[in-house]
Amino acid sequence: MTDSSRSIVYVVDDDHSVRSSVARLLQSSGFEVQTFASATDYLEQIDPDALGCLLLDLRMPGIDGLELQERLLRGGTARPIIFLTGRGTVPESVAAMKAGATDFLQKPADPEELVKAVRIAIETDRVRRREMEEMAAIEHRVATLTPREREVFERVVQGRLNKQIAHELGVSEKTVKVHRGRVMEKMQTASLADLARLAERLGIGAPPA
Repeated sequence: MTDSSRSIVYVVDDDHSVRSSVARLLQSSGFEVQTFASATDYLEQIDPDALGCLLLDLRMPGIDGLELQERLLRGGTARPIIFLTGRGTVPESVAAMKAGATDFLQKPADPEELVKAVRIAIETDRVRRREMEEMAAIEHRVATLTPREREVFERVVQGRLNKQIAHELGVSEKTVKVHRGRVMEKMQTASLADLARLAERLGIGAPPA
């Protein structure tokens, strides 16, 4: 599980002076910072489990900022990205934001604005990781259901009555009630509404076409 008390700002910029000045600013604001002179360096040392954000230059030799963003998205290792550039265009900023960037700042960025953007990006990553952990826990609960319990679960959250489920599965209502109780226990829910909310997060519950 992610250590929620520790976060890292990864600064990727081919300009040494920019890396140094941004690192000093963020460190003085209490952030842990790691700097990289190229996207390749970052990719070689990436830690997908670390909480944090990426402060990324747009124009760099080799792999540029937008290409790095695309690679991270494809690889499933994307974390919130703030683009920081001196030569960005409107189409580039639009492309970056559409791909999920949390902000797009022009160099030299206002220090307060930059620190604020980093705080928002880190909180975004914190929320995303918490949701991922919660989803993994829900999926683990579902995996403990037997095939029959899964059938009952799906029909219950579709709004079927016990007698309807019994008829569809060819079992008695008493058997359905037993399975339903086990489903509620294994899914750790106290009400049908709670069960339905979990099913919705899993994409379960829509009646078959």
